[in-house]
Amino acid sequence: MAVLEVNFMAETLGRTVPLYVVLPTDKVYFSGMPKREEGKPFKTLYLLHGIIGNYTDWLYGTRIQRWAQDQNLAVVMPSGDNFFYLDQPWNCNLYGEFIGRELIEFTRRSFPLSRKREDTFIGGLSMGGFGAMRNGLKYHETFGSIISLSGAFILNEMLLTKTENPRFPSESEEFKHTCFGSDLQEALNSDRNPQVLVEQLVKEHAEFPEIYIACGDQDGLLDSNRQFSALLEHHHIRHTFEVGPGSHEWDFWDTYIKRALEWLPLEGKEEGRSSGNVGLEGTKKRR
Repeated sequence: MAVLEVNFMAETLGRTVPLYVVLPTDKVYFSGMPKREEGKPFKTLYLLHGIIGNYTDWLYGTRIQRWAQDQNLAVVMPSGDNFFYLDQPWNCNLYGEFIGRELIEFTRRSFPLSRKREDTFIGGLSMGGFGAMRNGLKYHETFGSIISLSGAFILNEMLLTKTENPRFPSESEEFKHTCFGSDLQEALNSDRNPQVLVEQLVKEHAEFPEIYIACGDQDGLLDSNRQFSALLEHHHIRHTFEVGPGSHEWDFWDTYIKRALEWLPLEGKEEGRSSGNVGLEGTKKRR
């Protein structure tokens, strides 16, 4: 499994940005082992971190590298800072367009990635789960599947509630206006809100991506995830919604990103060997 740290100039953000790319390109195939088709482009998951995190979170917080290797899946992990992966022209930051267009174009030019919608996925946790849902719906012609783990579907609560002594950055009025603009009510009624995007796509009779949502049974975001699932159910939008043991924590996300990958239409395990699994088993198969 190749793990690459990449820096490139993002026009939508006006600066050089970092990301990790995981590519299952280094498998060694012994004689008689099934071999992946040479030159076949990889299915790709664009995986978004949560608030106060960065592009390293998924790699160090979960076993995504191992799961991706098993499934011949490329994984791209960008940084979204604390900005909910939304376009903010007032700050000269177009995070939504960065995720939904520029990052896709750059990685497809640079790596052997499939250009097919059905092979292109977006996912994330917490703020990244929100960003995955919003941008997966906004750019529904690009993404074939959306994964949201513990998604922060709390715009009504977050934008319309004033907190006297905020404990977290997202509770301050300055943060809200930085992310969502000067008119918070307008933001709620715009395509910055995934609920609004659902309604818009239904009216347009658009083709929805496949959707997977999971949240821990002790997570404070569980009610908002249930409400979002209920909205999809109301519009007869096919999706999977799972509630499992856990709270807003890496143990839950490690478990459920694996379940989400099992849900995705991936290739399945290959027999090739890499630095992560070479050993006696491989030796026995060569005999």
